[in-house]
Order: sequence, then structure tokens, then C-alpha cells
Amino acid sequence: MGKPPAFDSGRFHAFVLPPPRRRLTAGVTAAMLAILGVAAIGIAVATRQPPPPPAPLAVGSIGHVVPTGDASAAPTDTPAVTSPAPPAVLPDSNPVALAIPAIGVRSRLLHVGQSGDGGIEMPPAGPLYDRAAWYRHSPTPGALGPAIVVGHVDSAAQGPSVFFRLGELRPGHRVVVTRADGSTAAFIVEGVRRFRKDRFPTRLVYGDIDHAALRLVTCGGPFDSTTGHYVDNIVVFASLDTSDHI
Repeated sequence: MGKPPAFDSGRFHAFVLPPPRRRLTAGVTAAMLAILGVAAIGIAVATRQPPPPPAPLAVGSIGHVVPTGDASAAPTDTPAVTSPAPPAVLPDSNPVALAIPAIGVRSRLLHVGQSGDGGIEMPPAGPLYDRAAWYRHSPTPGALGPAIVVGHVDSAAQGPSVFFRLGELRPGHRVVVTRADGSTAAFIVEGVRRFRKDRFPTRLVYGDIDHAALRLVTCGGPFDSTTGHYVDNIVVFASLDTSDHI
């Protein structure tokens, strides 16, 4: 296999959540008045608007990884977060480091936000190229919902990066995040999937869920020389190891 193409500093491809559907709830109150045979029925209708979707997200980086799945069966929606939250979650605390023993990853974590076009900012090139980055508008790892961590794979200029072997992960592997409060959040890999960027299942990856989870995201698959990008995303799905935190 030849050298990978030169690093492309272009922005991640954005995947925007569709707006939530407005839900209508109706309550009907009826009172029958026996006196004079008069009946009165009262109807009350209330409209509840769900909270707005998360900020638009974007994912990707440059590199080649082993294909690990089929996105054709990916659902287009996920359940809303239930209330109250399950007990097996941790209080908010920003992540500071990531370790994935099965593939030899140890990385201090950068914090990235959104780019001007609404996508996730890319981890920078240069000295910080080999670090993973937590998307700071997602939940903190261990808190309720999917925490999002992105990273580069490799480049011709700087070689393999932090997520070069991400596609090798398998169910049962552990991912450990060290948090600013001194605690750790340990996650168990449940699956590794590969999705075409033009069919990316936004709600499956970023949508609300009823437990603490982690998503590790990078790029992979064939390289499209006409666009200068790889055509797929690799996503690792992991959930909080509740045996460590109950």
C-alpha cells in the first residue's frame, strides 16, 4: 500500500439533526350535571414543544482504517431521554485524558467546539496532531447522553495519528476517560460501524439516549481524490461500565 494522501485541513462534513416533531397532547374533562338534565363537557388541549436539537455536528479526519460494518440498517431516530435519569451516571466533569489499552492509545484530550459553518472543529495539525479531542457541546464522558470524541487517523506528512487503529476495536474492549475531578469513566465497546458520509445516521450517533455513552469518531474507507476526503466515517459505540460506578 502506498503512502496515504497528504493531510487535508478542510472542515469536517456536517450532519445536521432534523428539527424535532411537534407533539400534541390532549386531556378531556367531562362533568355531567344531573340537575335539569344539562350536560357540560370541558376540553383542554395543550401543546408541548420538545427542547431544540443539539447544535449541528460534523465529523471526520484523514486516514485509512479497516472496514468494520454496514450502515444500511442504521435507524433514523432514537428514543428521547427519559426522566428521571438512570442512577448509573456520573456528575459533569470535563475530560482530560483518554486511554484505549487494546490499541495502545494514550492521549491528553483537547476540547473543540464548532467551526464557522456549524461543524466540529478539527483537532489541529502540528504538535497537537496526535491528540484526540472532546466536542465540548456534547455531554461530559460519564454523564447522561453520548459524549463525542474525534481524532485524526494519519497523514502523509505526520504519519499515523491517535485513531489509526480505531477500526480494530471489538465488543468488550475498554475505553477509559480521566476527568478533571480526578475520577475515571470506563466504557465498554458495544460495536464499531462504518458509515458513508452521505448517509451518516446523525440521530443514531448524536441523538438523545437514556444512559451514559461514548462515541469515538474518525474517517476511513476509500479515499476520493476528486474531493480530497475519505468517503466514510468510523464510529465506535461504547456505554459506561456500570459495574465500576454503582
